[in-house]
Amino acid sequence: MYLEKLFGLVGKVAVVTGGGQGIGQVVAQGLAKAGAEVVILNRSNAHETVKSITEQGGKAWFFSTDVTKEASVDAAFAEILRRSGRVDIIFNNAGICMHQSTLEATIAQFREVFDVNVTGEFIVARAAGKIMIERGIHGSIINMASMSGSIVNVPQWQASYNASKAAVIHLTRSLAVEWAPHHIRVNSISPGYIATPMSVDTPQELKDAWMPHIPMHRMGNPEELVPAILYLACDASGYTSGSDVIVDGAYTSM
Repeated sequence: MYLEKLFGLVGKVAVVTGGGQGIGQVVAQGLAKAGAEVVILNRSNAHETVKSITEQGGKAWFFSTDVTKEASVDAAFAEILRRSGRVDIIFNNAGICMHQSTLEATIAQFREVFDVNVTGEFIVARAAGKIMIERGIHGSIINMASMSGSIVNVPQWQASYNASKAAVIHLTRSLAVEWAPHHIRVNSISPGYIATPMSVDTPQELKDAWMPHIPMHRMGNPEELVPAILYLACDASGYTSGSDVIVDGAYTSM
């Protein structure tokens, strides 16, 4: 009973951005299985994720949201409070990546990557933090970073993405310190190369180039991120804040 309470999420409301597919979808399902009510904030339809959760007896719903627009995020959280009454957990997952050399990339493309990956996470975290502070909720915010925030990926060039994820890691640390007096924990998770539906479009020559640099000689599965996120979301991680949890098959150890 003690461990179930410590590691469980029953009675919690968990918000997942970008939960329509890939990592966000798998994590949303994992949070629901741990007992949380899951709210998906996604620009496009996320009914498939909601259906997969509810068919297994979980509770989930979807609200169309553009994380780069403050008004859109504020409307989403107003609806969350109306329908669910509270916000306990944020998985700030929405993000984009661009593989392009710096000399070929446009300033507009660079700004787009930062707008979604950094500004979007800031807007969502701030909206959630405000609610948690006002209502005295000891919440957990988990930002999606990447091993790319600590290393430079090769052979693809993605300076904008790498820089954005480094910014996410330091944003996480900054919020963790600022909101510690309010008992709000802020951490980030940094996946390595993960096999998702999006990776299907990745050229095979890139995958072949990555494998020799991964000590485990394989890409990770989205399901292998869930335990780390569940730990950061639950009460068992009560003294863990400002941390970046790297799940990369030891890639960054090389």
